[in-house]
Amino acid sequence: MFTIFQMITMSLPKAPVERIIRSAGAERVSEDAVEELRQAIEELGDEIAEDAAEMADFADRNTVKKEDVEMAVKH
Repeated sequence: MFTIFQMITMSLPKAPVERIIRSAGAERVSEDAVEELRQAIEELGDEIAEDAAEMADFADRNTVKKEDVEMAVKH
């Protein structure tokens, strides 16, 4: 597992998140909007990663494979 410090410093950078919003058609983006989407992406990513890890564990593997992630995204 990660330490609290590692978890805090591992958050997604704001610039790519802002680019996602702009690519969706926004001309201007508030810091609050960037932060809200960043948190949502991280939460969804955590859920997918946990599900994928469970699938790898169920298959008696230590390695999470692409197929595990694909399956986790679908469910």
